[in-house]
Amino acid sequence: MIRLRDEGWKEVKICAISEVKVVASGAKRARSKRRSSRRKQDPQVHLKEHSYCAGLWDADEMERYQYAEGLRRGIDYVEKLSSVNDGAPWIERITLTNFPHAVQIVDWTHARGRLWAVGQALYGEGSDKTKAWVEANLDKLWAGNGWAVVGTLRSLELDQRPVPDEVRQAPGYFESNLARMRYEQFRAEGYPIGSGTVESSGKNVVHHRMRRPGRGWVRNNVQGMLAGLGELHSGRFSWAWQQIYDQRSKVTHSFE
Repeated sequence: MIRLRDEGWKEVKICAISEVKVVASGAKRARSKRRSSRRKQDPQVHLKEHSYCAGLWDADEMERYQYAEGLRRGIDYVEKLSSVNDGAPWIERITLTNFPHAVQIVDWTHARGRLWAVGQALYGEGSDKTKAWVEANLDKLWAGNGWAVVGTLRSLELDQRPVPDEVRQAPGYFESNLARMRYEQFRAEGYPIGSGTVESSGKNVVHHRMRRPGRGWVRNNVQGMLAGLGELHSGRFSWAWQQIYDQRSKVTHSFE
């Protein structure tokens, strides 16, 4: 989020593209903070060579910029392509339009957060019963048994309970995203299942520069700064600046 001088707080949409490298099997990975039942035998996945684009866009504008950034990175030619996101319908739509061969995956942290929200609403925050219920369902989801999770959520009749909308909508959220929650298969095939790169880019690419103390931004300046930050953090700033200089030189020369 960025505060505009005349418009208030506005959402910034970000696209992050990375190269995925599968390093080794889980047997060789360093000790993880996760429970031993998770990721132990998974391929070890590293993301590198990140590039970004960001702007004050609606979904349709984001679609065009996502496509352009994808073309710059040549992802329409890669054999294996995935998109990890929070499961928002608009992200699914634009990614399917731009790169229909991409395997779409709901970020594990978002799925986990949904189950924690349900457990806390039913059994209280921090209770042993909440933890036991959530961990049992996370184990099912992790193992690829998403339908069991949906069945459990449906049996709770959450639509009849005085719970937040996020909790009430949880059964439909998981059922509609089952194809994008095949975590056992995704992990076995070496796909990343977390959207940490794009999540961290909100802070490292955007907020670090755009949320400094002040009176706020005007929209046109925001769009230009976000474009520059995207090029800078993608390692292309000098090239982009040269392109702008060359274009302006041509325009100036044409009027001489």
